[in-house]
Amino acid sequence: MNSFDSSAVQAAYALGIPLVFNLDQVLRYVESGVGANPAAPFNSFSHARTLAGPADTFVSINNDTLYSMAQLDLSAGPLLLEVPDTAGRYYVLQFVDAWTNNFAYVGQRATGTGAGKFLIVPPGWSGQGPEDATLIQSPTLVASIVGRWACEGEADLPGIHRLQDATKLSALDGGSPAAGIPSPGPEVPDKLVFLEKLRLWSQAFPPAQRDLSALDALAPLGITGQGNSPYAGLDEGRIGELAQALQGAQDMILEFLRGGGVPMVNGWQLAYHSFDYNLDFFEVGTLNEPLYTAMDSAQRPILRAAAAIAGLWGNHAYEAAYAAVYVDADGQQLNGQNDYVLTFDPTPPVGAFWSLTMYSVPDFFLVENPLARYSVGDRTPGLVYGDDGSLQIHLGATAPSDPAKLANWLPAPEGDFRPLLRMYVPDAAVIDGGYQIPAIHRIAKD
Repeated sequence: MNSFDSSAVQAAYALGIPLVFNLDQVLRYVESGVGANPAAPFNSFSHARTLAGPADTFVSINNDTLYSMAQLDLSAGPLLLEVPDTAGRYYVLQFVDAWTNNFAYVGQRATGTGAGKFLIVPPGWSGQGPEDATLIQSPTLVASIVGRWACEGEADLPGIHRLQDATKLSALDGGSPAAGIPSPGPEVPDKLVFLEKLRLWSQAFPPAQRDLSALDALAPLGITGQGNSPYAGLDEGRIGELAQALQGAQDMILEFLRGGGVPMVNGWQLAYHSFDYNLDFFEVGTLNEPLYTAMDSAQRPILRAAAAIAGLWGNHAYEAAYAAVYVDADGQQLNGQNDYVLTFDPTPPVGAFWSLTMYSVPDFFLVENPLARYSVGDRTPGLVYGDDGSLQIHLGATAPSDPAKLANWLPAPEGDFRPLLRMYVPDAAVIDGGYQIPAIHRIAKD
């Protein structure tokens, strides 16, 4: 690798960050767990028994549901998934491949709430499974099940725990040894580990056919090379140049995130189609429809990269629609030193439920606060509605003195923040623009 173009590094970062960032999180769950989700080996579930809080340092984690996570390694063979009857309770098991493609859904919207069996098989599998199991073929050998159970609060936890315990994964072939995820060698400079992970993991878990040419174009960077790492033994000057180019690529995507790259209404980034980049893998519960497959091919790499960084493992809009906002009605960055109000009139139209969650910037973590309140929504007890059904949510780092405002207060950090609106099973009016989210207005200090 005698020379490189900084634009090639940018392309490598945009193409590779979904894979690398995703598998880094997969390994976190397997090796150490994340917050309320304890560590669990491949091909088994990790169940969070409490709602997420600030200790759960996972990007844009939600506070609406209990998570049940399973990291899959199908190199060991097919897995049988068994789900219980939830008696109408909303839940979703979202299937995500190594490149963050949402390739299947099981749950209330997709398959109903009755008990069911699903056989998850590796790419190209052609064996025989149980006749009463629905087949789900994973695009990559490593994949994730991201499960969410709607929770009404502390009193609702025991019922969810029973459902979690009844959700099972078992090896169809008795449990052969799994290959795992390749590890970069110690000889690779820390500053270039990203490139080495991209090299190793893109070869172990190839992308969709349509992305192979973009991957092949990275050959001058050593990404497609076999054998020993091309990044071992580089001189400090070359290491520094590559590291600087990688930092520039990261800054470019963060700037893209702030600029939106998606439709904006009243300051809200309508990221309804941020996870539409899967154009190839449509298993049970997915919708192969133009509304969800029309992503601009030129924008697709950077949109997928931005989605991974700011909302890893987000759903398609037909399952959950997401809208984030960084600025107030005047276009100024939201900051906890100020007080704001968001007036919903009417509240978001949904088939399941909606919530507004507070996150710090730039890490997008939940924010510690004296109320231990991290989100508000249609299931939040004690909210004060107007006589006309409208709802005013107050945002800021300082608690309002007025009791009605305090009841509707969503605490913010002292510095910059970014709320995220989630609408589970949204009405068509959300997706087609018939329903508009109102702007957040700065108000005088209480």
